[in-house]
Amino acid sequence: MSAQPEWSIVSMAMDRTSSSMILTRSDGKEARFPLRKNPFGETSTLSQFTCFPGLNVLLATTKSGDDVAFEVPVLDGADQLDGRLAVYLDQNKWRVMANALAGIGDVSPQEDEAAWRLANWVRQRKIILPASAAQYAETTKWSDATKRYQLGLMILQLSLGWQMRDPLQVRRDEIRAAFDRRVGGNSGTSVGAVFSLAPNVIRGAARGVSPIPMPEGLPQEMAFQTVALTSATALIEVMLDTERVPAGSVTDWVEANQQFSDWLDGEKRDAQQKRKSIDAFLLNDIRLDLAVEAHAAQLTSEAVFEWMTKHAQHDLAAAPALGLLREMFHERHLNKGTIWRGNDLTDMIYLSCAAGYADFVVCERAMGNALRQGIKRLQRPVRVFRYLSDAAEAIETVLTTTGPGQQES
Repeated sequence: MSAQPEWSIVSMAMDRTSSSMILTRSDGKEARFPLRKNPFGETSTLSQFTCFPGLNVLLATTKSGDDVAFEVPVLDGADQLDGRLAVYLDQNKWRVMANALAGIGDVSPQEDEAAWRLANWVRQRKIILPASAAQYAETTKWSDATKRYQLGLMILQLSLGWQMRDPLQVRRDEIRAAFDRRVGGNSGTSVGAVFSLAPNVIRGAARGVSPIPMPEGLPQEMAFQTVALTSATALIEVMLDTERVPAGSVTDWVEANQQFSDWLDGEKRDAQQKRKSIDAFLLNDIRLDLAVEAHAAQLTSEAVFEWMTKHAQHDLAAAPALGLLREMFHERHLNKGTIWRGNDLTDMIYLSCAAGYADFVVCERAMGNALRQGIKRLQRPVRVFRYLSDAAEAIETVLTTTGPGQQES
């Protein structure tokens, strides 16, 4: 008697038109089940989500026929980066990418060629272009629905689900690691992967955001995949929704920095003395992060005081992201006549985190100059570029020298 073939599920789809769940077997047969509740909202641009378990891929299809493929994280925490270089693009560089690949806008021949090279490297699994919450916020606030959709679609298609973890959470992790090394005697504390496919990372607990809960009554791997797919579909839905998301306000932060800069401009102190004042201002700005992580590390008030007075400057400088944020604060506050604007907060926090952990960063001139100055002061390798074309040449050099899958972390 011949053994019965073992069929497996190769895809699972939620279809908007039929309001059904479609399971496709390895022999090509389908089973359809009605959805109790249609997961697609009225303002959603999506028509179908399809998960391919064997490939760890989620495919989203829009009503216009556009596809977005996301890599899906695995439960065992295996390294899915697979040696690819992490290249972080600031929002204005994503716009250049979108215009170049769509053949619209005023893009120079050099930038056009570089955009296509970057896109091809993504498809060849040589680099990743992770998206951050900054890109989601900047894109979804646009009032022009057509341009918002086109840019959002490009970011989703080229990021492949890769995200930069919330910089505020990375900051707290760096502070905790510094406390543990200096006071707790634990040198093994790690910040963890900053560029990740994991769910619940693009906006972290540092903002008071509650993670998507693990469903009860399911095997661990199935529960994890449910959360991962929920997180991924939410990111796609938010980016492509027909309704814009209004921008938040950071007026208090801007006013506080402007007042401090104006006061510092009038002080008759040398640069070193002013740097100490800026450090005090920064420590006050991150006081909640310090308090939360000191409590988590069970530090006494005496231990915290010792860290603040003896080790804070050294440990802040040593932190990959926080060290660069500190340098950017120094650069801007020491520059007489600095005018602070609302987008400075987003730029400084996200770009300092990106430059602290990514292999390459491409951003606009002003923030790029501040980053490069800080990197040089900290004596770190400078891989921050103003143009896609310059970054592409540097990336090409690394890829040619080491080969894909062999890049240094």
